[in-house]
Amino acid sequence: MTGAPALVVIGGGPRGTGVIERIAANAAELYGDRPLDIHLVDPYPPGGGRIWRQDQSPLLWMNSMAEDVTMFTDETVQLDGPVRPGPALHTWAADVREGRTATSADPAVLEEIHGLGDQDFPSRRLQSAYLRWVYDQTLAALPPGITVHEHTGYALRVSGPRGGRQHVWIQGRAEPLAADLVVLTVGHLDAEPDTEQQELSAFAARHGLVHLPPDFTADTDLTALPAGEPVLVRGFGLAFIDLMVLLTEGRGGRYENGAYVPSGREPVLYVGSRRGVPYHSKIGYTWEGERPPLPHHFGADQVAEVLGRPGPVDFRRDLWPLVTKELGHAHYHRLFTAHPERTVVDLGDFEEKYAVAEPGSPELAALVASAVPDPADRLDLDALDHPLDGVRHASYDSLQDGLRAYITADLERRHDPRHSPDLAVFLGLLSVYGQLVSFGDIGERWHGFFSYLASGPPGPRLRQLLALSQAGVVRFLGAGMTVEADEEQGVFRARSATVPGAHTEARALVEARLPDPSLRKTRSSLLSGLHEDGAAGTDTGLLSVDPADGRILDRDGRPHPRRFALGPYTTARSSGAFTRPRTGGPAFRQNDATARTALAFLRDLSCRDRLTA
Repeated sequence: MTGAPALVVIGGGPRGTGVIERIAANAAELYGDRPLDIHLVDPYPPGGGRIWRQDQSPLLWMNSMAEDVTMFTDETVQLDGPVRPGPALHTWAADVREGRTATSADPAVLEEIHGLGDQDFPSRRLQSAYLRWVYDQTLAALPPGITVHEHTGYALRVSGPRGGRQHVWIQGRAEPLAADLVVLTVGHLDAEPDTEQQELSAFAARHGLVHLPPDFTADTDLTALPAGEPVLVRGFGLAFIDLMVLLTEGRGGRYENGAYVPSGREPVLYVGSRRGVPYHSKIGYTWEGERPPLPHHFGADQVAEVLGRPGPVDFRRDLWPLVTKELGHAHYHRLFTAHPERTVVDLGDFEEKYAVAEPGSPELAALVASAVPDPADRLDLDALDHPLDGVRHASYDSLQDGLRAYITADLERRHDPRHSPDLAVFLGLLSVYGQLVSFGDIGERWHGFFSYLASGPPGPRLRQLLALSQAGVVRFLGAGMTVEADEEQGVFRARSATVPGAHTEARALVEARLPDPSLRKTRSSLLSGLHEDGAAGTDTGLLSVDPADGRILDRDGRPHPRRFALGPYTTARSSGAFTRPRTGGPAFRQNDATARTALAFLRDLSCRDRLTA
């Protein structure tokens, strides 16, 4: 008889933990009491991995409330394996406080746990403690014959024939790990700079300037940004929020009675982006009453119909109409059921006509106008996506007032349950994300739109942004931001469409965004090696995988029998490795499918080995 089969999981963060959890959940049905060695490879501690490691600034928060974070399946997740419920972050924290659950978190994190409310935004290091607990519980749930071996280090490459054992080479280890199956759950990737970033860095080097290319803000050395000096910041999403925090509170500033008191060590941040506004605030109230039935206009039947059409799928032509129809359904169902006084027709009549109206058609616009008198109660996705389109200011000073009014209005709306159709649209976005996974690489437009509407910063962060603006530490540049390198003057110069003719100069430029998850630009020798070994990539640089179970596809479209990949660098990217409870969790469904495929393969392999032993 041969030794136990071996499964190597590369990446010990929440996605890797989720795959192992699904192995534990499905093992009794699919694997029995057979032995199995799982090798977990990651340079960072398991559970949190790199992004959620405990060793980072306590000033950095999650952008989700404690009650909106879970690593466990529930009955809303569509999966073939068993549901294994468990506590969301806020329930786990309460169990720790009451002594029902033990944790190995350090004293500072324990202090945070004891002060955590259900609707508070936890620090990332507190989330790290939760993820570590989930990982430990996952190991405890494995059958006796399945053993997890942890390996600290970077996985450098995977080799081996399609029909035989794989070999995983690990930094600092002379011999590779032998694996019957390999699952990549490596999360976000570092990337080599593109041509524009290389040119900007070279310009900065020639003139003694500072240029910080796209990176994980928590890992970026910000000491090169001098106090009191202007810094151009391109990007207004979550990476900017982290940058803002580390360069203000992180340098000794503080907030008193809603105002910011500078330490004197802050730079002045001039921030702009394509939209020119921050991501929409997280919604600050909870759901009450009837939920919109989702999916409704964009479900399995519509997915199958689009996939059955000849030729490639075009997001704007084939999918965006379904997206808008579904989001509109969520919005208006909530408006009619929760705020009927703001509608003037019968819900059933409206939904019957809505179902047959073409998205974007004059007929649909007329239907909505006749049913919803106040334009503020109608869903306008284009206006939401591009709020500064056509907006012009005569000066940067005027723009500051305009942006502060915009952010204040967004905060008020996102914390007012009278606008609860916004929360229904959020649920619609989650539902749509789950359907779009089936289409592989659909480009960046959807992911940026989703993050802007559904994955914005906590409300308190935007209130801090307003205080920093009032204090002059943050200055807004507007939409359509461009940056040029002036060789003669030796400065970076920024312009925007919002303030025509004006510009801002600085000796420092920060690209406040994550690196693109591209096989062509990745610094991961693991991913680039797979691509060189025949793995297929899309035009935008994502790793092609089978949407059914995550098996890596070769350039002929054949799934590799022994290599799987899950995460944002793949064509089956989902909205996150963890999610809000009772919202379906597409990543959980993917984890389950991968685990079940892997267990069935390893079971059959084990049976063959026993027969030939």
